[in-house]
Amino acid sequence: MKFTRQASANWQGSGKDGVGTVSTQSTVLDNAQYSYKTRFEDGVGTNPEELVGAAHAGCFSMKLSFVIGGMGFTPGNIDTVAKVTFEDGKISNIHLDLKASVEGMSDEQFQAAAKEAKETCPISMSLNTDITLTAVLV
Repeated sequence: MKFTRQASANWQGSGKDGVGTVSTQSTVLDNAQYSYKTRFEDGVGTNPEELVGAAHAGCFSMKLSFVIGGMGFTPGNIDTVAKVTFEDGKISNIHLDLKASVEGMSDEQFQAAAKEAKETCPISMSLNTDITLTAVLV
C-alpha cells in the first residue's frame, strides 16, 4: 500500500515578527496560525513541535492497537500524550506517556506490546531523536 498525504505552510515576514499558517489536506487544520510567540512563548496558535507530538501520539496509539490485536487481545482504551522537548534548535526527546485498558492482558504482555509499538510506529521510525516511554495498564 502506498498513500500520500499533504499539508502546507505559509510564512510571511521575518522569523521573529512574521506570522504563518498551516493547513492539512483533510482541512482539520485550515490556516491554523503559528508564529514565533506560539513556538517559543505562550502565543495563541500551534507550532511544529506540537504538531509532531500530535502525529506521534496518534500513530503510536494506532500501532499499539494493531500490536495488541495481533497478540489476541482487544484494547478498550488507549490514551497517549507525546511530550516533545525542543532545545538547542532541535527536537531532543519525545516522551510517550501511555495509559491503556486491555482486558485479560498481563502487564508483561502490555509492556512488550508498548515497546514494540514505540519502536515500529512509522512516526517513531521517521524521527531522529530519543524516544522514551512510560506505559501504564489500567
